[in-house]
Amino acid sequence: MEVKTSLLDNMIGVGDMVLLEPLTEDSFIENLRNRFDHNEIYTYIGSVVISMNPYRSLPIFTPEKVEEYRNRNFYELSPHIYALADEAYRSLRDQDKDQCILITGESGAGKTEASKLVMSYVAAVCGKGQEVNKVKEQLLQSNPVLEAFGNAKTVRNDNSSRFGKYMDIEFDFKGDPVGGVISNYLLEKSRVVKQPRGERNFHIFYQLLSGASDDTLRKLKLDRDFSKYNYLSLDSANVNGLDDAANFRTVRNAMQIVGFMEDEVQSVLELVAAVLKLGNIEFKPESRSNGYDESRVKDKNDLKEMCELLGIEQSVLERAFSYRTVEAKLEKVSTTLNVSQAYYARDALAKNLYSRLFSWLVTRINESIKAQSKTRHKVMGVLDIYGFEIFEDNSFEQFIINYCNEKLQQIFIELTLREEQEEYIREDIEWTNIEYFNNAVICDLIENNQNGILAMLDEECLRPGTVTDITFLDKLNTVCAEHQHFESRLSKNSKFLTDHSLPHSCFRIQHYAGKVLYRVEGFMDKNNDLLYRDLSQAMYKANHKLIKQLFPEGNPAKVNLKRPPTAGFQFKHSVGTLMRNLQTKNPNYIRCVKPNDKKAPRIFTDSLVRHQVAYLGLMENVRVRRAGYAYRQAYEPCLERYKMLCKQTWPHWKGPTREGVEVLMADLQVSTEEFAYGNSKIFIRNPRTLFSLEEKRRGCLENLAALIQKIYRGWKCRTHFLLLKRSQVVVAAWYRRYAQQKKYTQIKSATIMVQSYSRGWKARKILRELKHQKRCEEAATTIAAYWHGTQARVELRRLKYVAASTRAVALIWAYWQGTKARRELRRLKEEARNKHAVSVIWAGWQGTKARRELKRLKKEARRRHAVAVIWAYWLGLKVRREYRKFFRANAGRKIYSFIMQRLMQKYFLGLKRDLPSMSPIGGSWPTRPYRFLDTAHTELRSIFHHWRCKKYRSRFTDERKAVFEEKLQASEIFKDKKALYPSSVGQPFRGDYLEISKNPKYQKLSSAMDEKVLLADMVNKINRANGKGTARIFLLTKNNFVLADQKTGQVKASVPLPDLASISVSTQNDGFFALKLKEGSAGATKGDFLLSSEHLIEIITKLRRTGATAVNHNHLDIDISDEFLVQFKQDKVCVKFVQGAPKNGNGASCKRKNNRLLEVSVPSTA
Repeated sequence: MEVKTSLLDNMIGVGDMVLLEPLTEDSFIENLRNRFDHNEIYTYIGSVVISMNPYRSLPIFTPEKVEEYRNRNFYELSPHIYALADEAYRSLRDQDKDQCILITGESGAGKTEASKLVMSYVAAVCGKGQEVNKVKEQLLQSNPVLEAFGNAKTVRNDNSSRFGKYMDIEFDFKGDPVGGVISNYLLEKSRVVKQPRGERNFHIFYQLLSGASDDTLRKLKLDRDFSKYNYLSLDSANVNGLDDAANFRTVRNAMQIVGFMEDEVQSVLELVAAVLKLGNIEFKPESRSNGYDESRVKDKNDLKEMCELLGIEQSVLERAFSYRTVEAKLEKVSTTLNVSQAYYARDALAKNLYSRLFSWLVTRINESIKAQSKTRHKVMGVLDIYGFEIFEDNSFEQFIINYCNEKLQQIFIELTLREEQEEYIREDIEWTNIEYFNNAVICDLIENNQNGILAMLDEECLRPGTVTDITFLDKLNTVCAEHQHFESRLSKNSKFLTDHSLPHSCFRIQHYAGKVLYRVEGFMDKNNDLLYRDLSQAMYKANHKLIKQLFPEGNPAKVNLKRPPTAGFQFKHSVGTLMRNLQTKNPNYIRCVKPNDKKAPRIFTDSLVRHQVAYLGLMENVRVRRAGYAYRQAYEPCLERYKMLCKQTWPHWKGPTREGVEVLMADLQVSTEEFAYGNSKIFIRNPRTLFSLEEKRRGCLENLAALIQKIYRGWKCRTHFLLLKRSQVVVAAWYRRYAQQKKYTQIKSATIMVQSYSRGWKARKILRELKHQKRCEEAATTIAAYWHGTQARVELRRLKYVAASTRAVALIWAYWQGTKARRELRRLKEEARNKHAVSVIWAGWQGTKARRELKRLKKEARRRHAVAVIWAYWLGLKVRREYRKFFRANAGRKIYSFIMQRLMQKYFLGLKRDLPSMSPIGGSWPTRPYRFLDTAHTELRSIFHHWRCKKYRSRFTDERKAVFEEKLQASEIFKDKKALYPSSVGQPFRGDYLEISKNPKYQKLSSAMDEKVLLADMVNKINRANGKGTARIFLLTKNNFVLADQKTGQVKASVPLPDLASISVSTQNDGFFALKLKEGSAGATKGDFLLSSEHLIEIITKLRRTGATAVNHNHLDIDISDEFLVQFKQDKVCVKFVQGAPKNGNGASCKRKNNRLLEVSVPSTA
């Protein structure tokens, strides 16, 4: 049987405040304290969850806890935020009801963490898959980005949200997330220019300076020192537990996951840097001749750097800080700004720049996380917004925030009562009207279109003449003096004239959560939120692409003389839209409470919690919930829980569950006034009745536990006895077996020993017999051996005698033959000596004759040489004597000239003999013989190379020359820039690869072409939606390029070449290229073309050559980069090339990553 659990089991204090008895504010606070001390941070008020911030990590948010609360009834387990998230998700998934989760509480109460827990739980329990996981990751990673730009350190919270956030998460019919939409409310932009003591500016400023690389800071013209920036407070720049550098890396990674492109991230950081630079701009007064003061920038260095970041002319922005132009109909009046006005303009620009950047970030995130399909989706909204704020000094921001909380309280009461009434009607229970405080009168005081505070504030802001905060207060005193919830010391109501707790410059409103005193100082300026038109126009003139989007009103062509809507009007409109949105959804509430102001664990401050309980209206919530029936439960779990209290229902009830409950309640004699029977539930009016049932159940469970223990102990003893009995039998059997085995072993050992002795005696007997037989055989063998030896020796002696006689004859013959041989040898040697002597004598004589002849010849040669030398000297002497008169003045120069001419003649003749081949690619060249010919040698080599190249070119036909010109232009474009280029060098450019004029398949397409087709090839057109390619025929003529259908030959697009702005390709070994069209051209309505081809080099080369002719010799721009933008209709998509492994043996593949990113995976080359 499945064990059923309940909220009432093992309950610390009271888990549901509806059951608290007695219900007082003290008992309410004490119950919260009791549960907080036992680490029970969640408590229910019906379906509302109260969340206490523990200020430490608790082991209650693990994956095991997620599985524990998954698909469980709301009241089945102890209170937890996962129970509410699961109830909302299952209602959305199974009942098709749109849900919203409203999270409220003051700063530091844990609202942001609560929203993260809700989103992480929904992400954990919904479906899985690549696309689903991607959507979930984008939704979760949007939080770090918004926290960096919208959160700041305050005295109450180190990570306080300074804006309201409402996120609609969209789900498909299976309950899987498919996208989301984020709305932001009332960013505290005044924090940009001024922070209270002990607080910081927004996190992103500190994260950028701490975590960005030195190169990034150098590009942004920033320094890591916080003290160099006036907009950054120094007393709380470093916060314990916050690692700004690590958080900056987290934000960069989150922006990449969400879908921000690198240029967008850089643009955002440039604007953040510009805000910091803007705060350093200071002004000095300068008197004019007319007596008026005007302002001038003190140090223009920060102004210059800011203008360089934003691409604004320095003089334009400097003038905007010094002058203000007011336009009225057709007149323009320019006035100077004094120093205080210049500082106001500077701070207004900084606040507007940052707030508009934040709004742009929200819009950009929405573009990435929005659902792709346009069908209706189920929606779960999560609202994380300020709680009710009561400070010592309350201003316009607190007034707006408290107005929003009044509206949320109003809708909470309405929806809670409506939910109660619907349940009573559904269960056929009589509905009784519930008395409660309706705060509609307070909402009307604030938002009434005629006499509301916001309406009067807007009226004062628009009224001509002198308008101040005091005039606004005077108007409030006149109009709202008789209102029961409005108090002012200067009003006509005399009872507040002597109220010294109410200053003259303040007014007080009695909200549902208590009275709040508002100081009117700054109401007018903050509501106006005025940015001078000169600054808007200066911003619009910036070259920074993001600035133009943030300041559209600065466009001179769209000047609007209307005053922009006030901050109060905009927020009122946003709150109205939010309320209408929430009323269409089923609400779920999380009320966050901060236990102490020290941000420390295990500390519970009664006064602080009591204050929050009051302004969150928690006691009012409990009273509304308890106005009818305090507790209700379905019949089946009720009968399952209390059936042991009645003998008729225990242990099993056979009939319908409602009848079983009726029998149970009748047997327990519970008063009929204390409960009522609904169609599917029993309703209990008083918590005392429920606690009485629980007390009886607890006593019955003790009796049942004793009975179960008795039966269990008896069973355990019987089981133990039977186990001992079986063990004794087993032990006896094993012992008998052991004894018999031991006896058998002894008998076996004795038998083996007897057998061994017997076998040994037999063996020794046989051995003796064998030895005697062997000795007899050995004796006979010895006698036979001696006999044979005697016979052998006799025969040996006989043979030796015969051999001796034969050897003597042989020796005598051998000696005789030796004597004869020696005599013949001596005779031959004597004859040889005589012949050698004759040869030696003859050789000596011939040598003597040769030496004599050699001496004679040498003497004659010396004599002839001496004659020749003497003759040469004589001739030289004669020549010198003859020509001495001609050589006396310039003999050296002429001799030098003669020698040089001879050397040059010799050099040129040698060069003629050793000329290299006529091939233009030949690299050989004869070496120079003399160093002084170095320059001439190099120049002659160059002249020869140019001459043989000219000879080589003269043999070209016009067609071949055009091919080589295209190859040369391809080399200029792609060499050392595109990895695909080397493989295309050896491939000739054919142009018409489809033979379109000859192929009958393309006859219709060929006839449609009015011009000669220069190139025809098959390409793939990339689809933005999925990254897949569609086959198209690409045709290039003299004035157009055409894309046609592969099968039908129908022309899909025909674009004039003058409309082609540029071409983008990657640096890698792929065939993808983008044809970018000029903005405003007829062909640009559908956007650019992203194509891929196997002949990319040839296509782009011919496009550039043909395009240059078509646009009057202006070359097309070729952008070679691994990341470029392509315009698809109204959206820009980034095409990014990455290295990757080939899929299914294919080459480069394209895949859509998100709405703004197509990723091309190119196989890496080994």
